[in-house]
Order: sequence, then C-alpha cells, then structure tokens
Amino acid sequence: MRLKLKICGMKEPANILEVAALAPDFLGFIFYRKSKRYVDGLSAEFVHTLPPSIKKAGVFVDEELDELVKHVAIYGLDAVQLHGAESADYCRELRPRLPAGTVLIKAFGVDENFDFSLPGMYVDFIDYFLFDTQTPDHGGSGKVFNWKLLDKYTLDKPYLLSGGIGPESITEIVKINDERLYAIDVNSRFELEPGLKDIDKLNDFKNRLPL
Repeated sequence: MRLKLKICGMKEPANILEVAALAPDFLGFIFYRKSKRYVDGLSAEFVHTLPPSIKKAGVFVDEELDELVKHVAIYGLDAVQLHGAESADYCRELRPRLPAGTVLIKAFGVDENFDFSLPGMYVDFIDYFLFDTQTPDHGGSGKVFNWKLLDKYTLDKPYLLSGGIGPESITEIVKINDERLYAIDVNSRFELEPGLKDIDKLNDFKNRLPL
C-alpha cells in the first residue's frame, strides 16, 4: 500500500518552507475565513515559489464560484478541496472552470448517521473524496471517526482519509486493506498552535507511513 501524504492548515511562510522540505504530496491552504488556520496575509507570490513537485491545495467552504476560481488562478493552486455543503451541481459547474489538470476533492464529514449513497451524486465531477470527522467547524476537530463506517462506501472512486489523525495513528493506518485509500490528510494533531506545524512530528510520521 503506497499512500500519499497531504499536510493541511499552514499559514506562516517560514513554517510552510519547513513543511515543504519534507516533500509531502500535497500542501493544504485554508481559504475559509472562519477557520483558525485561514491563510490571511499569505502572499500568492510566496505560494508560487513552493516546489512544483508538491500539489498546492486550496480548501474552500461554500465559496462563491467566481471567488474560488479567482483564488485558484491567483495562487496557482493545483488542487481544490470543497469542505462545505457544496452540491453535485456546484461541482459540475466548477469542473470546466478550473485549469486542466486541477485535482478536485469533495470532502464529507462522517458520523454514524452519514448517508454513503450521497457521494454517488458527485462521482462524475470530482477526482477524489475526502472522509473527515463530522464537525460543525468543517474539520480541524482533532477527533477520529469510526473508520469501520467506511465499509459502507461502495464506490470505486479513491479517497483521502482525514480527521484527528496523529502520530499514533500509523498502527491503525497500516492495517487498512483498501486499494481505494489514496492519501492520508493530517492537520491539527501535528500542531504547536493553530496553523503552526511541529516539523519533528511530521517528519517521524512521514518516515513511518507506507509511502
């Protein structure tokens, strides 16, 4: 099982460069103003200087299409992650407005009541799903959902796994036998404070992840 790594929620340039030096597959930047990790003040010029081998992902929550498309262009984003209540029609309309090759990810918060038929409405318009812990704050809860619930996921579309994943999660991650699992998405459990990542913890985690 070769898993990709997405590190999300940085906003300090010096810290971002340290994270980028670990060569993750994705760096996630949060463009949701209510988030504690909102990238307020992070210049587009700086984002453009990051290694082209790392996909720069913008995380958006129910953003107006025109604004989202503008941010993708300004920051040179390689991926878009939709982390709100965006509809399948929203994804259908967004897809042709993104530059060719842009990765489109639709996130869902999962709990015991999640309807696993819902992703099927989006499958033709997105590249990956992301399954996160259900929270009113659209992620960043630091809590893990019950991964056994993914037994109910029957589509072939690959997905990213998120939600409270920390250094100790490797033991359970390596037990997952699902070829659809594409990447591990980490955020709050590797922080010194919101938006500031612990490089040593991330480096150790990456070295133990089946990459």
